[in-house]
Amino acid sequence: MIKITLVRNKAGHIARFTVSGHAYYDDPGKDIVCAGVSAVAQGTVNAIEKLTGLVPDAEVSEKDGLLKVATPASFDEARNAQVQLLLEGMVVSLESIAEAYGKYVTIKQTFSEKGG
Repeated sequence: MIKITLVRNKAGHIARFTVSGHAYYDDPGKDIVCAGVSAVAQGTVNAIEKLTGLVPDAEVSEKDGLLKVATPASFDEARNAQVQLLLEGMVVSLESIAEAYGKYVTIKQTFSEKGG
């Protein structure tokens, strides 16, 4: 099962997220659930870098099916807002996948007392 954990700060902004595990919906290379989740999550990280110029702190392990990302922060509030918009778009896409393939994907949201 793919487990997605979103950690929001006290302001409700996504501070970090983790995607871990494998769906096992189908054989490797044919697993549309893993491919969809991976494309959305990794595409979001790429979009943050390309569109905002901010680089998230990311750790990837394809073998373990792990993507850990800490949201980049800037003193430029407009850029921070762009990052959050991209991340919220990612959440909507991942929730759509979880609704269709709930047996293979779970999403958990937690709140941290740290951060703005």
